[in-house]
Amino acid sequence: MLSPAQLAPYLAFSPELDGDHPAVAALARELAADQPPARLLIERSFVWVRDQISHCVDAGREEVPVSASETLLQGTGFCYAKSHLLAALLRANQLPCGLVYQRLTWSGEAAPFCLHGLNAVYLPELGWYRLDARGNSKPGVDAQFSPPLEQLAYPVQYPGECLYPGVYAQPWPELVRQLRACASVSAYRAAPIDCFPPAKSDL
Repeated sequence: MLSPAQLAPYLAFSPELDGDHPAVAALARELAADQPPARLLIERSFVWVRDQISHCVDAGREEVPVSASETLLQGTGFCYAKSHLLAALLRANQLPCGLVYQRLTWSGEAAPFCLHGLNAVYLPELGWYRLDARGNSKPGVDAQFSPPLEQLAYPVQYPGECLYPGVYAQPWPELVRQLRACASVSAYRAAPIDCFPPAKSDL
């Protein structure tokens, strides 16, 4: 079991994980209003982000929000943005949550590749448990919260794909930089982000 000191980074806010933003904090309070057990609050928050925030590609949107508050206020975002919102909501309710990344093909069995963002929550009885709020609006995607089993949006199945090890307390800096520089979803589709794990000095 991880100590409070070890979990502290996974409760911290940041410009991207801005759980102290009034809109994010208000939603976190709303989700926890009836004081549900921790596991139910995690599931409730996960389902809310998965189902209420549209994946921008599936929805035909062009906005590219990055922070949790931008994602909530715009109601859409890439997987990364949705993972930032889920992390911020859970942290606002003192539930440790981190970020996890996959490398996947954009479509089919070959390049181009893209980075995919999801979350991990800390369950004392299980340790880090991965969950994916990407949204089940794409055919074939059925991500669920069903511990102890993990049911993510995408399997790793083609050469070059991987699930990067580790649970990150903050988004990868290069990912944030590229997202901030991305003018639209159309621009992303033309050149998907395929960045790699940062060195410790970059975090």
